[in-house]
Amino acid sequence: MFITESKKTNTYFDSIPDDLFAAIEDLKKELNAVILVHYYQEADIQDIADFLGDSLGLSQQAATTDADVIVFAGVHFMAETAKILNPNKLVLLPDLDAGCSMADGCPAEEFAAFKAAHPDHLVVCYVNCSAAVKAMSDIICTSSNAVKIVNQIPEDQPIIFAPDKNLGRYVSEQTGRDLVLWDGSCMVHEIFSEKKIVQLKMEHPQAEFIAHPECEEQVLRHANFIGSTKALFEYSKQSAAEKFIIGTEPGILYQMEKQIPEKQFIAAPATGNCACNECPHMRLNTLEKLYLAMKNRGPEITLPEEIRVAALKPLQRMLEMSA
Repeated sequence: MFITESKKTNTYFDSIPDDLFAAIEDLKKELNAVILVHYYQEADIQDIADFLGDSLGLSQQAATTDADVIVFAGVHFMAETAKILNPNKLVLLPDLDAGCSMADGCPAEEFAAFKAAHPDHLVVCYVNCSAAVKAMSDIICTSSNAVKIVNQIPEDQPIIFAPDKNLGRYVSEQTGRDLVLWDGSCMVHEIFSEKKIVQLKMEHPQAEFIAHPECEEQVLRHANFIGSTKALFEYSKQSAAEKFIIGTEPGILYQMEKQIPEKQFIAAPATGNCACNECPHMRLNTLEKLYLAMKNRGPEITLPEEIRVAALKPLQRMLEMSA
C-alpha cells in the first residue's frame, strides 16, 4: 500500500530520485519491462509509454510482448487483462486502488444470477469488467470492436451485453440486434452535460463534437462522430474540421494537442462546476508511484488460476475476432 499524500514522510521523499524519467528508464532496462499506458493517464506517464493506446490496443500489446515485466499505467481491470494473457510475467499496477466504476458496478455474484436468468444467451462482455466476470463470458469486446464482434454472431443467437448499457445500446443500434443489457455505466461518461455541449456548439459553430459510445444517448445524438478513444483520436487527425469538442475523458486531449497542434480541442463539460469528466481512478496513478512500483516490484496483480484460465478463452476469442 502506498503512502497517501497526507502521510508522506521525509523517507518517502528521499526515495524519489530527482530525474524520474531517467530512473524509470534505468529500471525498465534492469527489469526488461514494458510500460503500457492508457490515453487517460496524466501527461508525464503518457510521455514514458512504450505503448500508448486504448483498451483494445493495450490488450493486443499485452498479448504479444516479450518483456518479463509489464507495468500497466491504467486501471485494475486492464492490468488484470494483462495478467490473464501473461500468467508467467510480473504485472505491476502503480496504485491498486485505481479501479473502475463500471467494473465495480457489475459484481461477479450478481452477474452470475443475471446470466442464469438468461440461460440460452451468449455473453458478450465489455473489457471494463473484473476477471471474475470475464470468466463467465463467451466473448470479450472493447469499444473499438464491439460492433464488429456482435456482427459476427449468428442472428438467431440471443445475446447478453454487459456491463455498459450505453455502449450496449449503441451496439444494438448499429447492428440491429436486440441485446439484453446489464444496467451499468461509466461515471465519467455519464456526467457530460447535454445543455452545456449544445451551448458550446453554438459558441463554436465550426467545431465538431466527437464522443465515446459510453456517453448517454441524449449526448450522443449531438455528435458528429462516435467512436472509441483511439477512433476519436484518428478521426480528429483526418477530419477537415479545425476545432473539436471532445466527449470522453480529457486525458486524450494531451495527445491530440501534442500530435495535431494546428487544431483546437475543447473538453466537453460536465454537469455542475466540477472536473467530474476526469476519471478519479485513472488519476490515482502518478509518475512517482510508477517508479516505486518498478523499484519495489509491487503492487503485483495476481489471480486465482481457475479464474485466469476461464477468463483467457473469451479474451482469445476477442483477439481472434478482431484480427
